[in-house]
Amino acid sequence: MYQPAFQHQDSMPSSLQSRMDVLLWMFCFIISQILATHGIENSRTVVRTYDNSRSVLHRHKRDWRWNTLYTDEEKKTTLPHLIGKLSSTNVNGSARFVIEGEGANTIFKVDDLGDIYAWKTLDREEKSIYHLQAQIFDKKTNKQLEPTSEFEIKLNDINDNAPRFTHNIYNGSVKEMSKPGTSVLQVIAVDPDDSSVSGHARVMYSIIKGGEKFRIDLNTGIITSSNMLDREQQKTYELIVRAKDMPGYEGGFSSTASVIITLEDINDNVATFTKKQYTLSVLEDRPIGSEAGMLQIEDKDEPQNTNPVFSFVKRDFRGLFDVVSDNITKNAVIVLKQLLDYEKVKTYTMEVEVTEKTTVPPGKRDPQVNARAMVFLNVLDVDEPPVFQRPSYFFSIFENASLGTHVGSVFASDPDEAQKTVRYSINGGNVVTINRDSGSIKTSNNLDREMNAWHNVTITAVEDGPGGKESTVSMFLKVLDINDNYPKLDYEYDLFVCANARPGKVIQTIAASDKDEMTTGQKLSFYLDHAHSNFSLVDNHDNTANITLKQGGFNPDEKKTYFLPVVISDNGRPQLISTYTLEIVVCGCDANAEAEPYSCRGAYAQTGVSVHALTVILLCILAILVITLLIVMRRKFKKDSLVSLGKSSGEIHEQLVSYDEEGGGEMDTNGYDVSVLNSVRHSSMRPRPEAQPGPCLYATVQKPAAKGGMAVMIEVKKDEADHDRDGIPYDTLHIYGYEGSESLAESLSSLESASSNSDMDYDFLNDWGPRFKTLAELYGVDGAENGYEY
Repeated sequence: MYQPAFQHQDSMPSSLQSRMDVLLWMFCFIISQILATHGIENSRTVVRTYDNSRSVLHRHKRDWRWNTLYTDEEKKTTLPHLIGKLSSTNVNGSARFVIEGEGANTIFKVDDLGDIYAWKTLDREEKSIYHLQAQIFDKKTNKQLEPTSEFEIKLNDINDNAPRFTHNIYNGSVKEMSKPGTSVLQVIAVDPDDSSVSGHARVMYSIIKGGEKFRIDLNTGIITSSNMLDREQQKTYELIVRAKDMPGYEGGFSSTASVIITLEDINDNVATFTKKQYTLSVLEDRPIGSEAGMLQIEDKDEPQNTNPVFSFVKRDFRGLFDVVSDNITKNAVIVLKQLLDYEKVKTYTMEVEVTEKTTVPPGKRDPQVNARAMVFLNVLDVDEPPVFQRPSYFFSIFENASLGTHVGSVFASDPDEAQKTVRYSINGGNVVTINRDSGSIKTSNNLDREMNAWHNVTITAVEDGPGGKESTVSMFLKVLDINDNYPKLDYEYDLFVCANARPGKVIQTIAASDKDEMTTGQKLSFYLDHAHSNFSLVDNHDNTANITLKQGGFNPDEKKTYFLPVVISDNGRPQLISTYTLEIVVCGCDANAEAEPYSCRGAYAQTGVSVHALTVILLCILAILVITLLIVMRRKFKKDSLVSLGKSSGEIHEQLVSYDEEGGGEMDTNGYDVSVLNSVRHSSMRPRPEAQPGPCLYATVQKPAAKGGMAVMIEVKKDEADHDRDGIPYDTLHIYGYEGSESLAESLSSLESASSNSDMDYDFLNDWGPRFKTLAELYGVDGAENGYEY
């Protein structure tokens, strides 16, 4: 019976071959039993075999072995090397084997006998399993003899890779004084070999350098502390760790990595003074809150863990100084709480203490040294300005005080030992003067409380001598009131009363005020100078009074005016009294029995014109005078302008002739007033000598004789215009009266033609029709005979 099978060459170590055969046999047996249980009939194939002279057809049962081939990676044999063999019961001399799949015909190749060879060194870490398919074809007919069968080529691992750390250098940290066994960090190494093969990928860790203070777990790579560590003794530790595979076996591969461990600082050291005594100096004029000196300390901990607290051993100096910690250096800083005075105290002696709360484990507490220090603070003398006895001065005086009245005195002295003489002066204000030697202040001007009740004066004290220091002080002078102002009504009242008003009717409430100081108890009183038969005045005792109707029954047609004498007095000393005469006009009444002021205009007309009406009238008169003055000035200006011109019609004619323009032809009757020319041509009288025009305002045009001289002439005129300040600017070409030397025709200017000596007869213009009539008249014989030139 033929057995198609895939056979492989000895590709495993002899120690494993027997085990693999047993396992493979058991696996095949289990598979066959499963197939038999499910009633799956083994496939059969018809294989044609040949005897010497005859052929016999047989049916055979096919028997497959497990289709997996094994080979070692990184074989050191010569390439190609045999991996295994493909075989089948249906193979004869005409069979041809073909493989397809991963690495087929490149890495793996099969020959005609079914032997599979590897043409490349294989690495399991790159690829561990290759999946392929095998086929058998007849060489002659190229017919497939067997169905395609799949198989695998597996690479057996060898320990050819060392464990690799994930980092070449590891950095970790742990707080100083941590308990032993505190975790620091973990190192990890990976071995790419097959982990299913015993020991190939298993890694074991160890510390080969610097392991006195630390331990490492053999399996996990976790590094922990083994002792209490002090940062002040050593800040960093460097370890060398190793990772090795094949633990428990000799040989194998290993690799190393560096581990740097930094100790984190804690506040486990107290601050101390660097010296037992300090000598400081400070100027006496340093302001409050300024630094008087610094005491240097030392602390083994880092600045963020240095928290000293300073204090004075004796409380005598707490009111004068304060000792605090500097934010950056943590040193002790003595700060002034009061101003220093060299003349009073020249040296201060004090003792300063430093304390600090620390985290010190048991057994590490060191005795604290230099926790106290003596400080000698010397006050340095400076030239100080004079000092006034008071920070400010307040004086008062009555407003009726005469000039030269004594107000008060100020005093300042030199605080230094020199005791220089002090001179006084006043800055600003003209109401008082000061004696420069004694500081006595007197009035120098009249004082009026109603104008200014307070005067603020700055007094300066200067040390006598060159470069003397000075200081200033404020003096406040209050002007006391006297009763020197009369009471006044607050408004000008227009009073009206209804003719039918009933007695008791309040006509008006009047109010008054007094510029004098109205202190508590002071008030104004209202009463009538003498009793009135029709009206009464009621004092409201609040600086106001009501004018009421005592007796009514007025005749509305009379529109009578009543005069009410009102007296207002204050209760000052001396008492001042003001008298006002108020006019009360009787008017008509409306539906509510109230006065209608517009019906009383007649009564006001009898008393005269009001101030407002008079003001309006005066303003109107003033406006009329201004308008009249403007009209007169305008007429005078026009007359002066005409006189300054002084030009007659003849002058205008001459100017037109000398203007030397050609105009727009005979139809151009709007360019110039030709009537002036006509009047001159037809007039038999010559202009008077005194009316002859003066020199022409425009310069005489000198025509260039040379050909193409227009440009030259323009440049000449431009030069004349630039240098002649009195000449009129030549800003247009038509004023030159020049038409060019290249033209065969002469000038067409009617003015120039008329003024030339040409003998041409212009009578033919009369034959050209009415359109040239005006031109014929201008250049006719009449004008030439009269002797006028145009």
